[in-house]
Amino acid sequence: MDSSDEENGGSRSGEEERSDEEMSDGSGQDGSSDGNGNGNLKSKEASEKAALKKAKSKKAKKGKTGVVYLSRIPPHLKPLKLRHLLSQYGEVSRVYLAPEDAATRIRRKRAGGNSGKNFTEGWVEFVHKRDAKRIAAMLNGESVDPRKRSAYHYDLWTIKYLKKFKWDNLTAEIAYKKAVRDQKLAAEVSAAKKERDFYLSKVDQARAIKSMEERKKKRKEPEANGSSSAGGAEKPEDGSAKKPRIVRSFHQRKSVLDSASETKSSLAADVLAGVFGKSTVK
Repeated sequence: MDSSDEENGGSRSGEEERSDEEMSDGSGQDGSSDGNGNGNLKSKEASEKAALKKAKSKKAKKGKTGVVYLSRIPPHLKPLKLRHLLSQYGEVSRVYLAPEDAATRIRRKRAGGNSGKNFTEGWVEFVHKRDAKRIAAMLNGESVDPRKRSAYHYDLWTIKYLKKFKWDNLTAEIAYKKAVRDQKLAAEVSAAKKERDFYLSKVDQARAIKSMEERKKKRKEPEANGSSSAGGAEKPEDGSAKKPRIVRSFHQRKSVLDSASETKSSLAADVLAGVFGKSTVK
């Protein structure tokens, strides 16, 4: 009985262990599948990032650009023609030519010269830095176009490689120059507006002063006419003829007071003659 029990117990324990192992195997399979799925995704992302990094690094190594500076641009040479001339020696990425001043162009037109657009200086970016160095060393001082029939045959390259200079530096400098120019223009416009306002205020002030003087002059004219004599007519300062003032006089034989005094004296004499006699009164 004991042995059978032990055997039965052992078989049961074995079955339990097997069931536990099966359960553990099933759970282990599920866990391994989840872990492998996440791991695959992570590994794919990591591989893609590594591939992108490699591509960027390769591109950065291959695409280390170089910039050359042209201190003089031949007349009538346009950016497209310049790109064509330099593309024969290396791969050109970008070209920028600075246009000449508008005042210079106007003076050239008035003098009877070419009316087209010319450029003063330029920058050329090559895809590879080594090409920029090689081209700057090779072409400096050489003919722009070796063909004798070309219009640029007698023009020489004035080209120099700019060490540690990138295209972003050029764009930043251009933006800075533009900002400075805009500030100067704004300052000039504001100064011109101030001058205009000052001039207009002075004009208004002068008009007000002139109108005041005219009013004062008109007030003084009747006073001057009243003080002048009747016979003589004063001439005004502006020289215009002025009519003389007419003074009318009314002649009377005797005044009223004189006649009253005469009658009074005659009456008094008569009275005296009647009282004292004629001999006493003369």
